[in-house]
Amino acid sequence: MTEKQGAYTGFGPEWQESKLSPQEAQRATSWVEARIDRRSMLTGKDRVEDVRDALRELEKDGEIVVHRITEQHEPVTARTLYGWTKKIPTNQLWHHKSCGQCGNIPGYPTSLLWLMNKLGTRYLDETDQTSCTAWNYHGSGIGNVVSLAAVFLRNFHQAYVSAKAQGLPEGYYYPLVHCGTSFGNYKEMRHFLVHSPQLREQVRKILGKLGRLIDGKLLIPEEIVHYSEWLHVMRERVREHQVIDVSHIRATVHPACHVYKMVPEDVIYDETVLDGNRVAVSTGLLQTLGAQVIDYSTWYDCCGFGFRHIIGEREFSRSFSIDRKIKVAVEEARADVMIGHDTGCITTLDKSQWIGKAVDKIYELPIMADCQFAALVCGAHPYKLAQLHWHASPFEAFLEKIGIDWQKAKAEFDAYLEEVKAGRIETLYDPKRAITSGPGFTRPAQIGTSTAGS
Repeated sequence: MTEKQGAYTGFGPEWQESKLSPQEAQRATSWVEARIDRRSMLTGKDRVEDVRDALRELEKDGEIVVHRITEQHEPVTARTLYGWTKKIPTNQLWHHKSCGQCGNIPGYPTSLLWLMNKLGTRYLDETDQTSCTAWNYHGSGIGNVVSLAAVFLRNFHQAYVSAKAQGLPEGYYYPLVHCGTSFGNYKEMRHFLVHSPQLREQVRKILGKLGRLIDGKLLIPEEIVHYSEWLHVMRERVREHQVIDVSHIRATVHPACHVYKMVPEDVIYDETVLDGNRVAVSTGLLQTLGAQVIDYSTWYDCCGFGFRHIIGEREFSRSFSIDRKIKVAVEEARADVMIGHDTGCITTLDKSQWIGKAVDKIYELPIMADCQFAALVCGAHPYKLAQLHWHASPFEAFLEKIGIDWQKAKAEFDAYLEEVKAGRIETLYDPKRAITSGPGFTRPAQIGTSTAGS
């Protein structure tokens, strides 16, 4: 970042001020708001290959082992952008957690686990995993493709072998990725690994030293699955547990760039969801739960996070988030809530709103993940489970609108905290099952999920 005449001007001398008039700036971005921004932007391009075909060829040649989704994972088939099928496992899932969710939005993963407990889903939420490190790569440029690919395959190898701690076969659990950044990054790394023998050899050497190969070969997943895809194919079952009517709620959806713009051919589209013109995840869930999903002109825009923006040009992120997303959702869509499905997006849209007060741009819009919204309407406690108090944007009026007495709920939560202080702790998940190796590990006597918590 350089400093010129007392102002920061980007990340180097190649960044030049555009000096566009307001009218010119509008013309420069009007293509996003035109109807051509429908699926035709992607389907009009040259057809791309199906990476799964390349995976099968590499496996046939003895280069790799493919971790497949089998009948034990109870898969549901969904359609992707080009009409290809994608198998979404619905059971025996290995949770690939998100560093940003666990650190900034804890109600995000707890809502997902709570829903899985409701639905009786078998899963493993163990501690033997790492961050995908993609934020470092995109945000600073310090990381590199070899390290990203090695971390990707290391984590997915752990998912493959994790059930051995319970006396179960390899491949029993299939990885479910919580973070949109990880989701996009892993799909990109899979593509690079398939097409680069040199990268495969570099990563094979690293994982060999870590004992993370299968018969001397790299293990690569058949499908890379995001939690929002699981929610999408399970949305009818989620509705069976719905206890709150949200038919009067106007909801806008922010689709995450890393979820549907990276490797777009892998993303789920559904003709029953906004005529197939938007990625189906989140929107399909909201429609099934009865909410009014309101389209808006800047749906295609980034949330403003942009990785490097949020680090080096934070005011750009904040102003973009407010002017291009929050303001439009409030004024144009008259939204009661904005729903997302990615860690960075939720954080940026949620935590940028306070800064608008400094320049008289006061737009208060609750921001939450699709799984938090689903958990709320299925009866989850707004503080104890959805943990909305971690959010910076005000949510109390929204709770009142869906019939939740937030003051009563907050008093219940305060009482619960006193119980926690006294050592009387509830868990969504048996913590003994989270440790699958090393000191303190004891093999669980029984396989299953804990359903404590409410």
